[in-house]
Amino acid sequence: MANVTKPSIPKGTRDFTAEEMVNRNYIFDTIKAVFQRFGFLPIETPAMENLSCLLGKYGDEGDKLLFKILNSGDFFAQAGGPLNSNADKASLQICEKGLRYDLTVPFARFVVQHQNELTFPFKRYQIQPVWRADRPQKGRYREFYQCDVDVVGSDSLINEVELIQIVDEVYRRLNINVTLKINNRKVLAGIAEAIGAADAVVDITVAIDKLDKIGIDNVNAELKDKGLSDSSIEALQPILKMQGSREEKFNVLRQTLTSETGKKGIEELETLFGYIDALNLDLNVELDLTLARGLNYYTGAIFEVKANDVVIGSITGGGRYDNLTGIFGLDNMSGVGISFGADRIYDVMTQLDLFPKNNVARTKALFVNFGGDDELYSLRALAQLRKAGINAEIFPDNAKMKKQMGYADKKGIPFVILCGENERTSNTLTVKNMATGEQKSLSLDEATALLKEDK
Repeated sequence: MANVTKPSIPKGTRDFTAEEMVNRNYIFDTIKAVFQRFGFLPIETPAMENLSCLLGKYGDEGDKLLFKILNSGDFFAQAGGPLNSNADKASLQICEKGLRYDLTVPFARFVVQHQNELTFPFKRYQIQPVWRADRPQKGRYREFYQCDVDVVGSDSLINEVELIQIVDEVYRRLNINVTLKINNRKVLAGIAEAIGAADAVVDITVAIDKLDKIGIDNVNAELKDKGLSDSSIEALQPILKMQGSREEKFNVLRQTLTSETGKKGIEELETLFGYIDALNLDLNVELDLTLARGLNYYTGAIFEVKANDVVIGSITGGGRYDNLTGIFGLDNMSGVGISFGADRIYDVMTQLDLFPKNNVARTKALFVNFGGDDELYSLRALAQLRKAGINAEIFPDNAKMKKQMGYADKKGIPFVILCGENERTSNTLTVKNMATGEQKSLSLDEATALLKEDK
């Protein structure tokens, strides 16, 4: 007997049932509709990028999470001699490509590669999967979807304001209660200068970014391991522990930050919050000086969204990046963007039971199949319902009534339509409401109106 492979999927990935995909598509469609409302257009990029395009763009920790793709064929022979002892160089000898880690770096590559075809400012959205060789755990997957929206070719803070409005609109439509946290990398750079550790701004932001996960003591220990002096770490504590209103935080920053970079960060934040206050958004927005966003390419405003009613990591994040296209040879191309984590949003909505019960993608009516002339009559009526925009289907076999009704019940189909000899003779349909058990004899037009009416 041949060996039988036990069916399984890689850890950190998931199959999605039809029911789950209906709900996931509800999220995608909602987000896509908001993106389009604000004038963004879609693009797509390949699942794999040249590894040279990805390496070095996410910091040391990000590079470790890249999935690398072995070259096809006898790659060891083609590598030409012993492999280089440097991990990144060795990877490039046998792996020319990698799965994308996010959608932002591929987008920067896209902009540079297609710059002569684009109209700037260029506003794009992108909804595609990304991959990270992370340790799978609740709310963290190795394959997951991101829904990104970015503007490049403009450094106006209006773009940040519109992204905040997009966050407000998306979560209002999805009915998720969230808090948007905002900071600025220039402020973080100013803090690093103020505590005498200007050269360690990357180490500081990477460590601070873990504050919610590992706590202040472990953050301080990591900073010490990175070489920060005790005096610098001590000077950082008031920032990490700062409480009070937004204005009180701004007052402390104005007294603490003396560098031009730090002052510019404060100015940008105050301008941004001025717009937010003027727009009267429903969104709860906070100034969070411990927000760091660990990715190296952020240079200005940074954002993170947390769900208020579920314990889970951030469900949206992003920020301003002034130099990202420069790594591909196109300087002075400022951009800003945010990414909605569809998988975490799905988990939040599932836990809070927020998905609509009568989703438009679901089948609205099932025709019972009686076979023969009744079947043909049903098929004609079914075609007319579909033309009218109603999702409907017919049971494919002339099976027992119990089996066909059970099929409708299990799929949550709200109406069943019976077309037997009586219906054919009277040119009607018998429509049964599965929830109430009520049956009505209706003309095709009346049945169409009833099914369209039901929400």
